[in-house]
Amino acid sequence: MRAAEQPTLENLYNAIQDIAREIGKVVVGQEWLIERLLIGLFAQIPYSFKRGGDERMGYGHVLLEGVPGLAKTLTVMTLANALSASFQRIQFTPDLLPADIVGTRVFDTVSNDFRVEKGPIFTNLLLADEINRATQKTQSALLEAMQERQVTIGETTFALDEPFWVLATQNPVEQEGVYALPEAQLDRFSMKIDVHYPSHADEAAMLALQLGQTQVRQLLTPADVIRFRRIIGQGYASDAIREYVVRLVRATRPRAEDGAAPLPVVAEMVLHGASPRAAQHLLALARTAAFFQGRDYILPADVKRIAPDVLRHRLIRSVRAEAEGITTDEILADVLASVPLP
Repeated sequence: MRAAEQPTLENLYNAIQDIAREIGKVVVGQEWLIERLLIGLFAQIPYSFKRGGDERMGYGHVLLEGVPGLAKTLTVMTLANALSASFQRIQFTPDLLPADIVGTRVFDTVSNDFRVEKGPIFTNLLLADEINRATQKTQSALLEAMQERQVTIGETTFALDEPFWVLATQNPVEQEGVYALPEAQLDRFSMKIDVHYPSHADEAAMLALQLGQTQVRQLLTPADVIRFRRIIGQGYASDAIREYVVRLVRATRPRAEDGAAPLPVVAEMVLHGASPRAAQHLLALARTAAFFQGRDYILPADVKRIAPDVLRHRLIRSVRAEAEGITTDEILADVLASVPLP
């Protein structure tokens, strides 16, 4: 979209759909994944109070989980190219150190003083590839950046550029040489997206694709992303929708609150439910999901559609649930069916 164009909702919608189609030229059969990534990018996630004119609205960081070879990394790289955004990929390994991500202080013999050498986290779009291969100490290097959009090196705190968006991938199959993400780290991710195998037709189309000859156009700029987010973030959420979001999140907690008994499936299958931060993320992402349906107001269907992606990584299953093979998606399906619509 050109800067001179009137930024109407229709213009924004068409521009974002152009981005999705451009990614679809490279990644076949993952329309659902592409839509979820764009929802995370254009969602305004509140994380603090207004300071110095900054509204403190973050981005919907995304955790992608799937076996190798499902084009998770390729999708992220293609999206970064279509946005003309700076992009850094960090391959997480057990020997990776926090300084390898955020940077460090080095002694400059010319000035006879220390200077800061910034790490790859100073970018618009950061891909943490196979994040569960690094130790928890290294994983935690992303916490401040994801939550506060800033990095502290030594005694100096540096603000990160906008947009700043983190996408991480992990392999759910391998169990050796991996470190499970702690709950505090998982809660910083707005969505966890399970990436599945493509259909037979999509896999055949992938083989017919001349990937090496495919060019991806740069359709938007980082400034466009910032402008679009501010408009999309004005979508209307009624009091009934907010109440519905609160009831959904509270229904995932196994302990009785306000005198109300927990749902039976939650009481038996869940140790810890979603946090209040999850409610903030769910409302913000539902607002963006409504925009992707061509509306500037949220319906309960928007909340239900995005809720599994927002909540699945925030539920800690009980020993019984793990022993019986009950997944968080199955638990959430019962929760969504049990909480009445507004």
